[in-house]
Amino acid sequence: MNGDPSTPYSRDLGDELRQVRERFTTFRARRIARMLGWDPGKVSNIEHGKVRASEIDIVQYLGRCGRPQSFIEDFLNRYRSAFNLYFVQVPTNLRTVTMAESSADKITSYSMTTMPGLAQTKDYASALFQARGMTAQEVIEREVRFRMERQAILLRPNRPKATFYVHEYALRLKVGSDKVMEDQLMRLLFHTHVIRIVPEATGAAGALNAEYQLWEYEKRGSVAYTESDLAQVFVQDLAGVKRCKAIFASLDAVALDEEQSRSMVADLASRSREDLSGRKLHLA
Repeated sequence: MNGDPSTPYSRDLGDELRQVRERFTTFRARRIARMLGWDPGKVSNIEHGKVRASEIDIVQYLGRCGRPQSFIEDFLNRYRSAFNLYFVQVPTNLRTVTMAESSADKITSYSMTTMPGLAQTKDYASALFQARGMTAQEVIEREVRFRMERQAILLRPNRPKATFYVHEYALRLKVGSDKVMEDQLMRLLFHTHVIRIVPEATGAAGALNAEYQLWEYEKRGSVAYTESDLAQVFVQDLAGVKRCKAIFASLDAVALDEEQSRSMVADLASRSREDLSGRKLHLA
């Protein structure tokens, strides 16, 4: 763990403290440290989620930032679970996932039924949310916008090394129109990540009962993550992370290699294009 006991949620809440300081005061970190009688390093460590602040520390910090009692009590209620090695959030909270994902040096994911979120096209994501019953257009637009913004990490010069294990079922499951699927398959072929297709022929060995992600960092502990429509689960417990790594080791053993995987995706995209062209010709 390299001496950094932080968690995705502690880093999220630490950054929230920094934003409160910058939004509601003119204090720099050193100044608020002097006002509180703290070492400047303490402010930095708390705002980066590296150390657990006491409740008195939080009350003093937020009080200096002029926050009302109701805000302080709400923050304390959330902060009490900031360093839990198993942490569950509601699926509508997008901030913690974004921060954990964007700072990772290596991302590995598995998806059984849909394309990886970091490789989805805008139209595919929109059709997916609509099919899942998100009928409020403003909700769909917000979710799609968030998903597209997350993908920017794969375009950075210092982008994380990303490997997506995708079950063959996800390639064949039609989401939206034929054109949407063709564009999505072509998008999956972009070379900013590694794709490994898990063939349907692997049976139960490749059909896992959840989606998994593993975020690995150079200077802090790895985080395993899974989500559903009900909850987001963050795991930093060593046994849980070890189990997640074992899952990906098993997938590595049964998945097609990268060249074979890209060949399968390209073939399905070509068939989709031929079907679409044939249908247009028939209609003409």
